[in-house]
Amino acid sequence: MKLVGSALFVSILYIGLASAEPATPTPPAAGLTADQTVDEFHQALTNGDSEAALALLDDNVQIFEQGWVERSKSEYAGHHLPSDMAFSAATKRTQTKRAGLSVGETAYVMSEGTVSGTFKGKAINSVTLETIVLRNTTDGWKIVHIHWSSRDAKK
Repeated sequence: MKLVGSALFVSILYIGLASAEPATPTPPAAGLTADQTVDEFHQALTNGDSEAALALLDDNVQIFEQGWVERSKSEYAGHHLPSDMAFSAATKRTQTKRAGLSVGETAYVMSEGTVSGTFKGKAINSVTLETIVLRNTTDGWKIVHIHWSSRDAKK
């Protein structure tokens, strides 16, 4: 059974990667698509609006960032959220590619991009990768998993 489940996941992932279009599931009651929910989350970080950012996260969100794990919305709020907001406000994020897929009540959005600027006196010029998994609820799309990674851009 594990093999069948793994094969199904890989098949779904391949279909999503092959698609050049972003995920566009039917909007829930809140009116935002999965893509728009991801964009709203980033906008809230950039605006320093912790209330808006946290409202888009599931209570049990898992956030993987640069080798660290935060296992809930409250853990993220008490640890990396303030620094993520400060970083987002101080730098410019540019999305270069996005793909995704929605299947039933689950969607994922994968983004590639760059981040540039200055943060805490250090020049930032990074290539970024992001995978966000969302669940469609009666309150709209909620982010249940984020995986962020980055590397220095080639000079």
